[in-house]
Amino acid sequence: MTHGVDTDRNAATGRVPRAGGGLRGLRPTAKVLPEHARSHNRSLVLQQLYRTEGLSRADIARSTGLTRVTISDLVGELIGEGLIAELGQREDARPGKPATLLALNVHAFHLIGMDLSDKVAFHAARFDLGGTIIERISAPRGTAVGEDALEIVYALVERLLRDETSPILGIGVGSPGVVDGEGRIRTAPNLGWHDLPLRDLLAARFALPVTVANDANAAVLAEHTFGSQDAASDLILIQIGAGVGAGLIVDGAPVSGSRSAAGEIGHVVVGTDGGPRCACGKDGCVEAWVAAGRLAEQLEQAADPAAAEALLAAAGERLGIALAPVVGVLNLSEIVLSGPTTLLEGAFANAVLETIRQRTISDIHAELTLRMTALGQDIVLRGAAVLVLSGQLGVS
Repeated sequence: MTHGVDTDRNAATGRVPRAGGGLRGLRPTAKVLPEHARSHNRSLVLQQLYRTEGLSRADIARSTGLTRVTISDLVGELIGEGLIAELGQREDARPGKPATLLALNVHAFHLIGMDLSDKVAFHAARFDLGGTIIERISAPRGTAVGEDALEIVYALVERLLRDETSPILGIGVGSPGVVDGEGRIRTAPNLGWHDLPLRDLLAARFALPVTVANDANAAVLAEHTFGSQDAASDLILIQIGAGVGAGLIVDGAPVSGSRSAAGEIGHVVVGTDGGPRCACGKDGCVEAWVAAGRLAEQLEQAADPAAAEALLAAAGERLGIALAPVVGVLNLSEIVLSGPTTLLEGAFANAVLETIRQRTISDIHAELTLRMTALGQDIVLRGAAVLVLSGQLGVS
């Protein structure tokens, strides 16, 4: 059964817009080779309007370096597809015909984002193109693994599609575990998934474009798109919950690594002095030191506030030890923490930053900043939405 769109029709009748270049180079900024030019240039136009409403065709031509003829042609095409709307004429004191202002039509399509990282429940939401949540649903996971867990995913998508009136741009999924570039879950032990072609299974079942990524990689995309307006183009996001993972953006592009496992720092052993036993069987893994559950248990046993602060600082120091080489090698400018603020703010965060500064060249990394994400528990869900926006429209 086909839901939402027909890839052979124009957008006014439900056509999925052409892909904008996937996840490399999240925000297009320049012209490219002729064979890729039209798709890329569409994304250039859409990216300008994604960030700034009320630009004219001339404004877009100046900011992108494309000719006015090219911009006029692309804007006409995008208006015909329903992705761009004309707002009216600009009030202008200059002589001549007033410019017509343009905006992205955020209601032209909806998209579905899914967060499978919560041990208790799977979460899904329907978004408009501006990232506003239209509908949010969850389903308890219980002890479901393997095929049973997959059926819960299917059911969530079916519920969101049931009463949908707008065409669906695509589905984005943030999943725990190692996820390759083809959307295959190489390994997600907690879900009982090994070599599961999740992207292909969802695409075949719902006849929609699907993008699947590791949950921490999805989270860093959310921070890049919906987080701080001053977010750096070189940052690492550390997601701390039941486990510990990291998402990387370097020079404005996500980093996945040669085996799609970049950011898997949870089972990196910190130091040579042993440490708490990790679920993987090793002693002293990052996850064993700083997972949210362990920190919470330790705080319950703390004798007084001073002891609690010392425990958090010690855990933060361990994370800082693990991050210092990464910051040094990549010359990152920002670290973002995602997780329980009651645990991570204050002594923990201060110890992370201080430890990194002690273990790197102070002059080079003096401007390194560390902050908590403002996106809260929705960060993976919103990152899943960015997977669709970037993959299908080339914007973020």
